[in-house]
Amino acid sequence: MLDDFFTRALIAGIGLAITTGPLGCFIIWRRMAYFGDTMAHSALLGVALALILDINLMIGVFAVAVAISAILLLLQKRHSLSADSLLGILSHATLSLGLVIVAFMTWVRVDLLSFLFGDLLAVSRLDIAFVYGGGILVLALLAWLWRPLLAATLSEDIAQAEGLNPALSRIIFMLLLAIVIAISMKIVGILLITSLLIIPAATARRFASTPEQMAIIASVIGVFGVIGGLYGSVEFDTPSGPSIVVATLAIFILSLLPLHRRETSPKRTADNEQSSRS
Repeated sequence: MLDDFFTRALIAGIGLAITTGPLGCFIIWRRMAYFGDTMAHSALLGVALALILDINLMIGVFAVAVAISAILLLLQKRHSLSADSLLGILSHATLSLGLVIVAFMTWVRVDLLSFLFGDLLAVSRLDIAFVYGGGILVLALLAWLWRPLLAATLSEDIAQAEGLNPALSRIIFMLLLAIVIAISMKIVGILLITSLLIIPAATARRFASTPEQMAIIASVIGVFGVIGGLYGSVEFDTPSGPSIVVATLAIFILSLLPLHRRETSPKRTADNEQSSRS
């Protein structure tokens, strides 16, 4: 079954969608979409360094994403620039630096379009193993740290009062995001991975009543987006990565129809729980 390119693409895409659903919810709650873009853009620099060092591309992307996270944390402590300014500088600097390095690598044939927009139909069995191995690790850590991450998202002061470490939660969240970006690069591409993180989560927020429901619904929406996007890609001969994003966007637009719904946030859930106790 795995010899069929479409089946491999479908299996890898579904695995990625299941993983990005819960993680995307935290990006929405923490308002970190721009941070996700910065991490994703830095992936091209990771690709360039991986090609120079002749190592696995996913390892190179993960290493650079971790380094960018560390640099961002260090610069934020100095308070010399706003977070948005730092993210903007790092986002465009790493993307441009990666493009320049790749341009100088005349001894290697690099398909930039596949890195920028994904090449899901060329996914190998090893890629599937990376997607599911990394996905299982991310979901396991999210399940283990769900309550501390939610508490830190709601209020870092409350989290500290409860004996939690918001700074550690932030670092772990960045590492999880780095893993997801590394395993998703070949599927939807550097420029589109943030869309697969944000759009399903934003759609799920309109229908879920608890954070846990929102995470599950986001994964389901992502899976439907992958299936619809892949079939559309084959039917209309369009790039697979952008097709998946368009499919998830269509689901989001449908969610805007005037139906009864409620948006979910950790703060409102905490308020509801407090009201029910009183």
